[in-house]
Amino acid sequence: MQIVDAWAQITTERMSRQPWMQTLYRWTRRSEAGAQSLASTLAAMDEAGVGIALLSAWHAPTGSLISNEEVAEQVAAAPGRFRGVASVDLFRPMDAVRDIRSWVERSKFVAVRVVPWLWDLPPTDRRYYPVYAACIEAGVPLCTQIGHTGPLRSSETGRLIPYLEQVMLDFPELVVVGGHVGFPWIDELTTMAVKFEHFYVDTSAYVLHRLPPAFVDWMKGIGSRRVMFGSNWPMLTPAQCLKELDHLQLTDEQSADFLGGTARRVFHLPAS
Repeated sequence: MQIVDAWAQITTERMSRQPWMQTLYRWTRRSEAGAQSLASTLAAMDEAGVGIALLSAWHAPTGSLISNEEVAEQVAAAPGRFRGVASVDLFRPMDAVRDIRSWVERSKFVAVRVVPWLWDLPPTDRRYYPVYAACIEAGVPLCTQIGHTGPLRSSETGRLIPYLEQVMLDFPELVVVGGHVGFPWIDELTTMAVKFEHFYVDTSAYVLHRLPPAFVDWMKGIGSRRVMFGSNWPMLTPAQCLKELDHLQLTDEQSADFLGGTARRVFHLPAS
């Protein structure tokens, strides 16, 4: 079975120069690596048996860090291996709506991602709400970040309750994929998964043997069809993340859902 990586990006030079990236380089014990290439990304995927990676665009208040156009070029270069995740400018909500309508109508873009800490705005801020409506209209998930913030920025925007809970109460049709596990608010994550049928989580930014024990218990129980693999390439390689997969002691069915089945359902990807 080919693995799906639910959170990756091919970084640009302008993204690699962001001051908050230095914290991530220190966490992952990497020197500043600059931009990644299509070839290095495909090689990292092949090493780990990843068939499809979802490549994210990034937009910050200061401007585009990885543009939708750049992601479209990456996807076009290897259409069997990549799908795009669009980014939007929250400070220009109608442009954001138009961008979603434009990009996700092209079948190679399968989601929209907004990272709240980057904007210093909780998900309940009014500027997000046109984006949520546009995602529902387009039939694509909203990908976001949950839990603490790795860079030296406030973690408050990553709280699931009350912020993301209120969003999903206001938009019950919205499919949400929360990246980066949600630590330290694992009890909130469990509650959200029970309460909302369209709430999912990916394990990006974690090597699997470092997952919080309470999270592992949840993903082997009632959360087994709500969790999908993600690496956060290039901060971690897929092979690094998956190195100790056996440590989780998943059943064959749980492993199939985690490594690709859930992502294929949520993002409407082709069967492997």
